[in-house]
Amino acid sequence: MYTTILTHIENGIFTITINRPDKMNALNKEVFTDIDSAMDEVYRNSEIKSVIITGSGSKAFVAGADIAEFANYTHSEAMALSKRGQVIFSKIENSPKPVIAAVNGFALGGGCELAMACHFRICSENAKFGQPEVNLGLIPGYGGTQRLTQLIGKGKSMELQMTAQMVDANEALQLKLVNHVTSTENLLIKATEILQIIQSKAPIAISKIIDCVNTAVLSDSAFTNGKSGFDKEAESFGDCFNTEDMKEGTTAFLEKRKAIFKGN
Repeated sequence: MYTTILTHIENGIFTITINRPDKMNALNKEVFTDIDSAMDEVYRNSEIKSVIITGSGSKAFVAGADIAEFANYTHSEAMALSKRGQVIFSKIENSPKPVIAAVNGFALGGGCELAMACHFRICSENAKFGQPEVNLGLIPGYGGTQRLTQLIGKGKSMELQMTAQMVDANEALQLKLVNHVTSTENLLIKATEILQIIQSKAPIAISKIIDCVNTAVLSDSAFTNGKSGFDKEAESFGDCFNTEDMKEGTTAFLEKRKAIFKGN
């Protein structure tokens, strides 16, 4: 079904592995097509409760884009490439099911952008992050200028993009670009542990959290002169009261037992 990725589902966790180790898992048209199709599967397959995105091998998560593929693009072709990448990465960002990036090794250029499109990131001790596009006379094109700024702040985002410098795992943790740093051997184990905790919670509430937090970071009006972010929260809070999960959660709390959520 897929030519550049491997997929596996176990206990509700759907793992997507970018599988071009000979190319450091670089992004090309086929990888984008496969990621797009895999995310369609995430949206429609009720067996999938959560997602891990990672790279094949220990050297690279995704070491960037396949430069040879677009080196001679025209202005319009380059814009179309950027828009396509943005649409596919937005599908990850807006997934109603949690998506963790398990970053092993290099996450550069489009690879860093892919990781940042996930709901949060954990990484191995040998991970390195960067947006080195300026070395090619380019800028990030798949949302990197926006998401890096949202995650680490304007000043540091400007510096990293303009200098093309990489940050290692410890600095990524300090910058809050990643949530956890682990050994390479424990990377997927840690990701699985986190998702198992999340999967024990109410799925509709989880999807509402994703939606509301995305609204907060993507809209200045969530925190300034408008009320859209807060309105979204109030509406979503109300929506939860229409779910059986909310009834189960509150009943279980009052009865001093563990809730059993069914996602309805």
